[in-house]
Amino acid sequence: MHPHLTDLQTALTETDTDRVEQWGRHLADVLKDGGRLLACGNGGSAAEAQHLTAELVGRFEAERRPLSAIALHAETSSVTAIANDYGYRDVFARQVRAHARPGDVLLCLSTSGASENIVVAATTARELGVTTWAMTGDTPNALAAACGETVRVASSCASTVQEVQLALIHLLCSVVDSAFTGPPAPRAGRQEVGA
Repeated sequence: MHPHLTDLQTALTETDTDRVEQWGRHLADVLKDGGRLLACGNGGSAAEAQHLTAELVGRFEAERRPLSAIALHAETSSVTAIANDYGYRDVFARQVRAHARPGDVLLCLSTSGASENIVVAATTARELGVTTWAMTGDTPNALAAACGETVRVASSCASTVQEVQLALIHLLCSVVDSAFTGPPAPRAGRQEVGA
């Protein structure tokens, strides 16, 4: 097996998936009560944040109502205006102040856990009474310290961290789906041609 795949397999095995399932149940309760998920990240982590919010606003696997979720980096006019007027450090924190309400959830994605704009967003969210979660690489790091709870991916390789985070995002979505629709139906086995 290629070393990258070995690292990926090891990192996934060592990740606290039970905590992600707990997050999914909590998030489902928040969304049922009219709350919102905000998500933020830079680069590849931004893409994962947007992937998550798309699964919730659209559909993951089960039919259910659309759920309120915003990927903060995707608000391009807001991001560029805030960066221009206040600096890149505040591109997410200012949006958190605009959109978040007590009891909402902010999910922060970062491979390093050192991105200042993500850490400031988490700190701001906690000041507002928002639940803060981090998915990050090796700890300790500043983001883990700033968030209420952290799921650590045990790898120093950024791409491995991102790949595990994507699996965790899908797990989170699956738990949310189940809370709205019940457990997923078992998938039919693969049929042979002519069967």
